[in-house]
Amino acid sequence: MAPDRRGFVAAALAVLPAMIWSSAALGAAAARVHVVRLNKMKFGPTPEGVKVGDTIEWVNDDFLRHTATARSGAFDVDLNPGAKAHIVLRSAGKIDFYCRYHPGMTGRLIVAARDP
Repeated sequence: MAPDRRGFVAAALAVLPAMIWSSAALGAAAARVHVVRLNKMKFGPTPEGVKVGDTIEWVNDDFLRHTATARSGAFDVDLNPGAKAHIVLRSAGKIDFYCRYHPGMTGRLIVAARDP
């Protein structure tokens, strides 16, 4: 390989890891984790600004067992006291949810499409 080509290839290979890291960092920054706490027989406030690809972390701070069950079937997490569970939101729209053990516990997530 000619000397000027080796320099070009070496420079390209040196920059490649930074480009890959930057792409990964941008992707990781794009998705967020939102926490919904369950306590005193209620779901805590549902987060705003939720988008497709974001994660919802359900945290049961109550002394009773609860679920977070989407009426659409999109998710169903069962949480013993003190437990956590995670779901990734796969589609935009309104998602009504409730606790299967305590049907009076209800909430709604509003999930927006991810910006391109």
